[in-house]
Amino acid sequence: MALATLAIIDYGMGNLHSVSKALARLNTENGSRYDIIITSDPSVIKSAAKVVLPGVGAFGDCMANLESYGLVEVIQEVAGRGTPFLGICLGLQLLFDGSEEAPGVPGLGIIPGMVRKIVAPELKIPHMGWNNLEFRTQSQLFAGLKVMPYVYFVHSYHAVPDNQAVVTAVTEYGGAVTAAVGCGNVQAVQFHPEKSSATGLAILANFVRCV
Repeated sequence: MALATLAIIDYGMGNLHSVSKALARLNTENGSRYDIIITSDPSVIKSAAKVVLPGVGAFGDCMANLESYGLVEVIQEVAGRGTPFLGICLGLQLLFDGSEEAPGVPGLGIIPGMVRKIVAPELKIPHMGWNNLEFRTQSQLFAGLKVMPYVYFVHSYHAVPDNQAVVTAVTEYGGAVTAAVGCGNVQAVQFHPEKSSATGLAILANFVRCV
């Protein structure tokens, strides 16, 4: 019997292969639940059982690439119809209406709100390194994790949702910084789970198994 597809969206930017390797490892350990595919093919993304949107780089460049690949409406459709969806790092920020990093450039508009520059005058920007997560609301992504686990961040901006109830975790960096958001089938993390050791693998496993 054919395996269900887990699509990792390729739009010319992002840490695709490190995410793919982490998911492939989980796939092997759990008996090959999914056919993991890195793809920019709209038909594959639309038919996938689960979808991952990674992201590294600048907000404006990433949105331009999504537009040029014809993937903006594809992502909006997939997220809107209930397909389990995971945004990673810039893939979280792209879900919002826009970003201070690229004034005037619309985001995907899946979660209302804006992406703002981190304000931490006494700390280095970008925020880079290991920080604790403080869980704000229940999320299937964090099932079974210990309290205040460490994960790995690299970012200068963070999401500020219109509805703070969608924030599932924050981290402390000159104040509370959004670390994860969730709206039903759409879940996203600002940190890099694929670089966050056992905790990150557990989060990815929760997405594969539970979300």
